[in-house]
Amino acid sequence: MDYRIDFASREWESPMAGIRHKISDQAGCRLRLVEYARSMEPHWCPRGHAGIILEGRMEIEFDGETLVFEAGDGVHIPDGETHRHRARVLTDTVTALFVETAP
Repeated sequence: MDYRIDFASREWESPMAGIRHKISDQAGCRLRLVEYARSMEPHWCPRGHAGIILEGRMEIEFDGETLVFEAGDGVHIPDGETHRHRARVLTDTVTALFVETAP
């Protein structure tokens, strides 16, 4: 069990253009440090997210509502199509830390 997660020593991975992340999976829990670039293509996402915006500013569009999130804001989006969302980066980049269930 690693009590300290050294994200600085981990390599960035890119699941799609404009997004890169570093992942730590332990004991069924995933911590994901994510960086979104302004170049990220808008896309609808049905996956849930819970975490905090560390740096930057982004808007997240839900069905009929758009909210702006910035550094220090918590994010809690449940899983599923009824909570689908798409984000647009408003600053050069946005960095967030999410807590998820490890696959």
